[in-house]
Amino acid sequence: MRLASYEHEGARRCGAVEGEEVLPFPEGTGLLDIVGGAPVPATGAPVPLSSVRLLPPLEPPSVRDFVTFEEHVEGVRRSVSGQAGVPEAWYDAPTFYFTNPASLVGAHEDVPVPPGSSVLDYELEVAAVVGPPGGDLTPERAREHIFGYTVFNDWSARDLQSREMQVGLGPCKGKDAAATLGPWLVTADELEPYRDADGFLRLALTAEVNGEVVGSDLLSNMGWTFEEMLAHASRGTRVRTGDVLGSGTCGNGGCLAELWGRNGRQDPPPLAPGDTVTLTVEGIGTVSNTVVPGRRVPTVRGARRRPRERP
Repeated sequence: MRLASYEHEGARRCGAVEGEEVLPFPEGTGLLDIVGGAPVPATGAPVPLSSVRLLPPLEPPSVRDFVTFEEHVEGVRRSVSGQAGVPEAWYDAPTFYFTNPASLVGAHEDVPVPPGSSVLDYELEVAAVVGPPGGDLTPERAREHIFGYTVFNDWSARDLQSREMQVGLGPCKGKDAAATLGPWLVTADELEPYRDADGFLRLALTAEVNGEVVGSDLLSNMGWTFEEMLAHASRGTRVRTGDVLGSGTCGNGGCLAELWGRNGRQDPPPLAPGDTVTLTVEGIGTVSNTVVPGRRVPTVRGARRRPRERP
């Protein structure tokens, strides 16, 4: 089943997607309730997908973005620091950071350039969505806690990210402005036919900028399965219904920064207003967002330098 949240005739609704139509659930139904185990309600008269504005499928309590593709780490590390290879610590466990659930945008929304940035990048990912909550899960148990999957684009202001992470913390504003989630949520059972013998989902991933393919990979090149990622995320804590777990950016052009690291220069160039990024994941769907000029907002001054006075 494919479940979507959308806006139609000024009202926010959700429903099941079948072909080129969406079958609306009763008014007041929220996808988070269904993800949490509520029965799927009866649907109303179909509405053409072409007449609705697709929204992020759900409003998640949290978004954890992992970094599970070795090839991506290798390329971006060379781009950012000039160092070759992958840090040994990457192999220890699936690392993630928390990103902003309030910044999610729909499958076809415009994406403004983040304030103060001139080096914007896309990141091609797949996200898993948690169904039943749980804690201290094993990978075996974790499969029962994954409700479904969606396409995820972790937009990145590389110039802001590079500077702020020199502090040894972050990323923060470099990843804070937008993240695409969509076009809908595909239930886990729909993707089981793509699972390989090692437990990975063998889905083809493609990234295009202005209609030109700049990246392609397989989701099965991840270093950990989503079940292992969820087990790690739940270790010593609890995951909640609707929590989003990003796979991290795929390799082979899953983002521009990886290509910059391999090419030794910013080629292809950073994204600019007017550029359209289209990401496709086999078995899930396609999102396509156009970059637009950002807003001018005031900056916070730099820190004051003070002597270490003591009382």
